[in-house]
Amino acid sequence: QVQLVESGGGLVQPGGSLRLSCAASGTGFRLYTMGWSRQAPGKQREWVATIISGGNTNYAESVKGRFTISRDNSKNTVYLQMNSLKPEDSAVYYCRLFNLRGVDYWGQGTQVTVSS
Repeated sequence: QVQLVESGGGLVQPGGSLRLSCAASGTGFRLYTMGWSRQAPGKQREWVATIISGGNTNYAESVKGRFTISRDNSKNTVYLQMNSLKPEDSAVYYCRLFNLRGVDYWGQGTQVTVSS
């Protein structure tokens, strides 16, 4: 069983930055794809970014150039560095650990609010 615990959310002004962290329990972290998704009130959950075991990354167009996903396999942790934040980035951000063989775990989420 894998547990994912996100941290680092909070209130930030437009144009500001936050770094989210997601710590995973269990073994084999380096073998899995890690991702971040977000869900704003009244909207469907949307994919934000993914990093595969080899380190390649992909981003949603809405965050490309502003957000950076990274991982530290020695700490079983994935990060999301968010810069130039906009009010529309406000959402609950969820961490995900998964592979193509049906392994799929989600964290409990961390709130990010971008407001002046």
